[in-house]
Amino acid sequence: MATQHHSSALSAPAVPAAYPMAKPGYGKRSAPGQQARTRDDFSLLPTRERYVAGFVDHLPDGAAMSVKQLAQQLPLYGQQAISTALKALSVAGHLRRVRCAVGAGDETRWVFRTFWSRTARDNEWWTTYLATETASRSAGSPPPAPAPVAVPRQRTAPEAPGATPAPETPAPATTPAARTAPPTAPSPAYLALAELGRRDIRLALSADDCTALEKQAAEWLARGVTTDYLIAALTAGLPAQVDCPPRFVGRRLTDKIPPQLPDGPASPSTPAPRLLMECTDCGRPGPPEALPDGLCRPCRAAHSAGGRPSPDPTEIAAVKAHMANLRTLLKAP
Repeated sequence: MATQHHSSALSAPAVPAAYPMAKPGYGKRSAPGQQARTRDDFSLLPTRERYVAGFVDHLPDGAAMSVKQLAQQLPLYGQQAISTALKALSVAGHLRRVRCAVGAGDETRWVFRTFWSRTARDNEWWTTYLATETASRSAGSPPPAPAPVAVPRQRTAPEAPGATPAPETPAPATTPAARTAPPTAPSPAYLALAELGRRDIRLALSADDCTALEKQAAEWLARGVTTDYLIAALTAGLPAQVDCPPRFVGRRLTDKIPPQLPDGPASPSTPAPRLLMECTDCGRPGPPEALPDGLCRPCRAAHSAGGRPSPDPTEIAAVKAHMANLRTLLKAP
């Protein structure tokens, strides 16, 4: 619960037209259901947090939200002060930092976003909203491919009356060479058996041996294993000497055949990409319910222990002037 501060409010600087935008998919995201903007927005916040919140609230969606970029646009405060202000705004319920995975397979990458709400929200609202955001992301599917366009059947132009039909071209005579079927390529099972001798000379098989054992090896492949798995199973743990490689391989093909799996095994469903909230202070990721106020447990404990109000800008200016005066006195002869 925010405590009202009666210090003089600073008007937030106008957002420059050339304010840097984040990469596509990153940056600021406005939460839905916010109240209309008024002059009393953020009146319960301390001066520094009110100043930063007023500036962030006017940023467009997609704007860069890094501490470095904000500090460059807000000259009254440095990066450390901006970071502390953002942490306080998170505790007050105005922002949450999240990361989410986009893409699939090897193309997956993490995207970092900052959700902003002018209206302060409690932890339950943020948890429900981020869960809804996750559900909408998982429900989204690529648009279906357009249906193929039906091409009307082409009609042959009618013959003109009295026209002489063109003589048909006789088909070329089929030569014996054309009737000869090309030789069939070896099956994967045959190639796997032929590879055994290259992997280990003790299992060298002849062409006739590979043909005789091909049916047994094909049963392995029909059960869903790969040729690499088949070769590894047949060459693992060989004795020091193999007297009859064909009989040895045939025995292993019978004794070590893998179990029969049901037809068309259902592939495990890919879990829906879940939004992970980040601690506003240290960046530690976690589910929204594990980071109340947008802070992890250590940072939340440190924030509660601190509890000091942010200094007034006039006090900061006075301290800087005093330090400058001290440096001048030290330089004097």
